Parts: sequence; C-alpha cells; structure tokens
Amino acid sequence: MAFGRKKVHEPPVEPIGWTHVQTFVISSVERPATVKRKYAVRGTPAVRVVQGSDALRVMAPCAFLGNAEAHPPTLSSRPEHTLYEDAGLHRLLCHVEPPVDEEGEQRHLVRDGRGRILGKLTRVPPKHRPLRHTWRIEQLGHPDIVGRNEWVSGDAKEIAGRVAGRLLGTVVSAVADLGAEGGDQRSKPRSLEWRAGDEVVMTSEGSEQVTVHADWVDRRLAFAFALVGDHV
Repeated sequence: MAFGRKKVHEPPVEPIGWTHVQTFVISSVERPATVKRKYAVRGTPAVRVVQGSDALRVMAPCAFLGNAEAHPPTLSSRPEHTLYEDAGLHRLLCHVEPPVDEEGEQRHLVRDGRGRILGKLTRVPPKHRPLRHTWRIEQLGHPDIVGRNEWVSGDAKEIAGRVAGRLLGTVVSAVADLGAEGGDQRSKPRSLEWRAGDEVVMTSEGSEQVTVHADWVDRRLAFAFALVGDHV
C-alpha cells in the first residue's frame, strides 16, 4: 500500500487577455506553493494574474517580458522593459523607452507594438525633503494620473480620516513610513494611490503588485510603471 499525499496532476497554465486585468504582478512564478502544492513552479518572466482556488492557485500570464536574445536591435528599450503578447516573443505588445531628463523629471515614453506613443511615465522629484519622488502617467485623451504615498494623497480631510481610523501603534508606524517617504527607514514597499483628479484609478504596493480600478486606464501604462519600478 502506498502512503502519502497523492500528486495532483494540473493542466497547463493558459495565458489570459491583458486589456482588462485588474491586479497583477511581474514574476516568473507560475504555480505558487499551496496546501496542495509543496513547491512553487516557475515559468517564464511575465505579467501575471492570480487565477483559480486557494489550494490550486496559478499565476496566469497576460504579457511576457523580453530578453536579450530575442530583443530587436531597432528597439530603444531595454529587454526587461519590453513586453510581448506571446511566450515565443514574436508579437510585440509595448515597450518603455529609457528616461529623458527634462526639468529635473525622468520621463519615459511608452510605445505600442507598432511604435505609436501610448503615453508617458514620469518620475517626479520631491519638492522638499524628506519626501520621496512621486509619479505621473500621461495617457492620451485622459487626465493625468498622479501616484503619491497613500498617507499624503487626497485632501486634508481624507488624510485626517486615515489617521483617525488607525490605532496608535499603526499611526506611529505610518508616521515612520511618512518620514521614509524619502527614506531608508522603510522595511516594506510603500503604498501609492494613483489619482486622476479626486478619483483613485490605481493603487500599487511598491512595484511588486499593481491594481487598476478605473477601466479607462490603459493597462500597458500600468505595466510600464511595474517594469520601471518604484526605486529610491
């Protein structure tokens, strides 16, 4: 008699469409470890979305990262800032050009697979220390989207409401993070709220996890932020 947990045979993880994804990560993990899966299984680096039950969760790809071997010499982007619609890296989805310094801002043009400009991703330096940089996404035909630390995003009433709604210990931690809005005291990725006017259209945890809340946001511009990364 054989003892032990019976091995679960799982079907291949199929790609999904990218146009309407909400929460995504950039990772090579295809099957994370779960109660029914002892070890994580890796695939190709891709923009991935959680699918399936907790016990058999998978990370389905919706766009695939480029690599040096497949990178077209005519593209100005770095291979890791280039996305494809297929795992074979034949159908270019979009790419992020290297930053251009304009008025102290680092501005990246984002282009689609045909080379047309989708918009611009800008890293905006802080006006005062110890605050950290913020971000701006310019999408053609839509209002600018500004990404700020969630603790300083919104009007004074919203900020006061966040503080009042937390226990003292959490507030102390948040104040430390606020000082680290510029700083090296942070022990975890900062949370950003991305607003178009008063509307929160996107949120992010570092550049590891991004959630799009407004359907009009072009996912390729959200992918561009995750590719570039929210680094100091």
